[in-house]
Amino acid sequence: MGRVKPGGWHRRAGIGMRRAMEPPPLAAALALFAEGRVAEAIGILQQRAGAGDPEALFALGDVFWRGVGVVQDYPRGRALFAMASEAGDATAARAVTNLLASGIAGPRDWPLALRRLEAEARSDGRRAEMLALIRRMALTGDGDPLWLPDQERLADRPDIRLFRDALTAAECDFLIRVAEPTYEPSKVVAVGGGLRVPLRTSDGSTLHWLIEDPATHALNRRLAALSGTRWDQGEPLQILRYRPGQQYRPHVDWLDEANPRVLTALAWLNDDYEGGETAFAKAGLTVRGRAGDVLVFRSEAPGGGLDPLSEHAGLPVTAGTKYLASRWIRAGRHAV
Repeated sequence: MGRVKPGGWHRRAGIGMRRAMEPPPLAAALALFAEGRVAEAIGILQQRAGAGDPEALFALGDVFWRGVGVVQDYPRGRALFAMASEAGDATAARAVTNLLASGIAGPRDWPLALRRLEAEARSDGRRAEMLALIRRMALTGDGDPLWLPDQERLADRPDIRLFRDALTAAECDFLIRVAEPTYEPSKVVAVGGGLRVPLRTSDGSTLHWLIEDPATHALNRRLAALSGTRWDQGEPLQILRYRPGQQYRPHVDWLDEANPRVLTALAWLNDDYEGGETAFAKAGLTVRGRAGDVLVFRSEAPGGGLDPLSEHAGLPVTAGTKYLASRWIRAGRHAV
């Protein structure tokens, strides 16, 4: 019978004990999420995050950011993204850069966001494109526009203004392409959430806070300046795509809430299509912008509440594909 080396059994037992103490793999957590066993899945993420797993840190941050099985907590989500970034997760690093650019759920540091974007651009072509776009913008040191185009007042009631060439061709093209992978059928806001109804037949992509990159953020600050509002009053930018036959029937953008929608900024991203005009039937006005033009109109009546004259429609596109960027603006701060 062979002799066991002194300590050999203990060493082998120790390896087995360490393996038993290791948290389950991340795939196990994802499988539990798919089965609806959210609490168990979060438990695994917490174990792996505690061990410094960058992917688990990012996934746990996303859990708190979206409020999946927990109370939604944007600052905690952002903190976990930062930890994942420091641990080497590239997706988390980009998210942290985006949040530093906007100041969502924590401090804003535009110069630091740009330095991080420069580092990311060395190995990521899309981030390099964002950086190049920003460098062509006339911005203050804080990311605000240094100049704005003149306005054309199209109507006094409702207040409708048009800004020609407010976005460059490169900026319009960027927004179209950055939205392309995430289009889904557009919805309308109703009690209980968004609904897909015949009123609105376009496709839309929401550039929500987590994916609002520094270039998109700079464009959102420009739209805020054009509307005479603060950036943090705006909802996330939506990119809308209308193919032949698609339209948005007569509607109002106003939401009767504690912090109502009062303004809309619409940017035309292309003009090589037919039909698709924006029609304010009750105000007797139809508008067709060129690529880069921005329309700003008010949904709030002069004395407060809904202005019925702000009802408008996106008429059916008859040929080609129409792209718009839409930003709804609240009466007060909307960003977290």
